[in-house]
Amino acid sequence: PNKLLAKLASEMKKPDGLTVIRPEDVSAVLEKVPIEDLCGIGSRTHKQLALFGIRTCSDLGRFPVEILRRKFGVIGERLHYMGLGIDDSPVVPVEEAEEVKSVGHSMTLERDITERKDILKRLLQLSEMVGRRARRYGVAGKTVHLTVRYADFTTFGRQQTRKSPTNNSEEIFAEAVGILDTFVLTQAVRLLGVRITNLCYQREQLPLFTEERKKSLATGAMDVVNNKFGDFTVTYGSILDTEEKGSHVISPAWRPSGIRNVDVK
Repeated sequence: PNKLLAKLASEMKKPDGLTVIRPEDVSAVLEKVPIEDLCGIGSRTHKQLALFGIRTCSDLGRFPVEILRRKFGVIGERLHYMGLGIDDSPVVPVEEAEEVKSVGHSMTLERDITERKDILKRLLQLSEMVGRRARRYGVAGKTVHLTVRYADFTTFGRQQTRKSPTNNSEEIFAEAVGILDTFVLTQAVRLLGVRITNLCYQREQLPLFTEERKKSLATGAMDVVNNKFGDFTVTYGSILDTEEKGSHVISPAWRPSGIRNVDVK
């Protein structure tokens, strides 16, 4: 009887089925449920947990919480409780929810990079992640922020405000590249971050012009596949050979669902 189990139950007998998980049945239900079925465990976390031999929710609940803390930081204990079916987060009505002010992702690179083509590949990944999350929750942003961090932890950034809001990944990418071109990079890059602010909520409408409509439909199809099967299942050809895919930072304010992800500090 919590949000985590309610979401799990809603996915069990789609589209019209009804599943009731009674308190006394929670352990039995979770015994064979794959961890990737839990809301809040994405493809990257799933892969990291699998390295520990954690395949099911019961595996996760029984796994030593101390090891989870060392691996995932403050999120480790939260993952432990998720494996037990415990979720004490309150149900907040939409009209009472805190207003979201930004959508962003950052990427700490496995190796420092200096080549422009490598930087652009990562910016395209981040722009797609930001755009897809914004589209999922029906928001668009007028201001695009780019953050860069060197290997010595020197961090700087800049922002650019558009005439109209967008959640289109290509447009976010173009703005991020424009900002990048105003920098003179003097060291190798360790971290990149892309974020949109000045958000507004908007309903999705198909463009009037044929070419723009085709792009919008293609983007929607990509989102459906990636939301179901994991980040970058379908992606741009130019980043297929890129090693790092997805945000490598877990926010301390992480929660199983919602629009927020990572803001670079």
